[in-house]
Amino acid sequence: MNHDEIKSCCADAYSKDIVALLLGDSYHPGGTALTRRLADALALAPGMRVLDVASGRGTTALRLAYAHGVRVDGVDYAPANTALAQGAAQAAGLADQTVFVTGDAEHLPYEDGVFDAVVCECALCTFPDKAQAASEFARVLKPGGRVGITDVTSDPRRLPPELLGLGARIACVADARPLDEYAEILSRAGLRVTLTERHDQAMARMIDQIEARLNLLRITSPTRLADAGVDLTAAPAVLNAARAAVADGTLGYALLIAAKALPLT
Repeated sequence: MNHDEIKSCCADAYSKDIVALLLGDSYHPGGTALTRRLADALALAPGMRVLDVASGRGTTALRLAYAHGVRVDGVDYAPANTALAQGAAQAAGLADQTVFVTGDAEHLPYEDGVFDAVVCECALCTFPDKAQAASEFARVLKPGGRVGITDVTSDPRRLPPELLGLGARIACVADARPLDEYAEILSRAGLRVTLTERHDQAMARMIDQIEARLNLLRITSPTRLADAGVDLTAAPAVLNAARAAVADGTLGYALLIAAKALPLT
């Protein structure tokens, strides 16, 4: 499977309603609480222009616009998500502060140096060319601008077979990287890492939430699960493997903040 096919596969998966039912409003560990922590670490302030990469259905972008008075551009690879996010912005009365477009994180459809901040939650791990995406984050930032990332971390050498393959990649696990490798990717893109935090327990809680929702949907909506290709037979082993990987430190979740340098005077 080539890079474009991987992107399309991930985008298609995350535009399905069944994923929203399994993951809840926020498609990432830590939910809205970790998004608030990310916004605080970025020191967002009214009037700033923020880019949300892999904006999905717009949950993070709308929250940032409402809570911090910023203007947010959201970009997502799935046209279905773009349409849903724009509709959510209109329903929330935030259409004048949020704009959503369909686009590729590795080739962002924006000019150089236009954003005060870039956020990317639980998505860099799914991008086939993470270095290219990081270079794009740096390119669209103003000098002195900051990028904030939360993402799955993993030690790929220790992942069990249940957490490898395309399904695990879509689930943000199979191609996740160790925290220090994410920091190195950002540094090579010209971004100075200023803060890293581990939030591994958020990953454990999300696994428990997915299991609880899966058990509920198994009873209430088995046909929808089957139509979406959810393998109920394999799911318990995958969830147990993920839970064990968090417990032994193979799998986790982290927050990173990095800054683009100001020009020399």
